[in-house]
Amino acid sequence: MRDLLMSNGKGQKNPKERARLPLYSLAILVSLTVLPLAWLPGYAQQTQRAKTLGKRLICMCGCNQVLTACNHVGCTTSTAMLKELDRVVARNESDDLTLQSFIQKYGEQALAEPPAKGFNRVAWFIPGVSFLLGLVIVLVVISHWRRPIGPAPHHSEISPELLARARQQADQETEE
Repeated sequence: MRDLLMSNGKGQKNPKERARLPLYSLAILVSLTVLPLAWLPGYAQQTQRAKTLGKRLICMCGCNQVLTACNHVGCTTSTAMLKELDRVVARNESDDLTLQSFIQKYGEQALAEPPAKGFNRVAWFIPGVSFLLGLVIVLVVISHWRRPIGPAPHHSEISPELLARARQQADQETEE
C-alpha cells in the first residue's frame, strides 16, 4: 500500500493514485462485510434445529437412512431435501409445520418414526408386548422344570416269575 502512495520516489503522492485510494478502501470494506454473509445459506443446516429436524426425516432416495446421515456419494435427493429444510429453517416455521410440509410432499414414509396414532401404535407396543410374552413363557417353562417328580407308580400286575424270566432272557442275549 505504501508503494502505491509513493510511486514517484520523492515521497510525494501521485494524484491518480490518491483518487484510487477511496476505491481500494471501499473494495476492502465491501469484501469484509459481504464475505461473512456468503456462508449463511449453508449455516442453516448447521443449526441445532435443522439437525434435529433432519434426524426426524428419511432420505427419499431409497437408502432408508436418516436425512442428515445419507452417505450416498452425489445423492441429489438428500441434497435437495436438505436445501428445502434449510429454506424452511431460515423462514423460522414451526417444527410441526415443517414436518407436515415434508409429509405432504413425500408422504408419511418421509418420517423416521411413525406417528403414534391409529394403527401405527401397534408398532410402538409390539416390542414391549413381545418381551412380556416371552418372559411369561420362560417363567412357565422354568416352573415346570423345577416341579419335583413324584415316585414312579408301583405296578403289581407283573408277577415276580415273569420278571425273573425276562431278566434271565436279557442276560442270555447280552452274553452272546
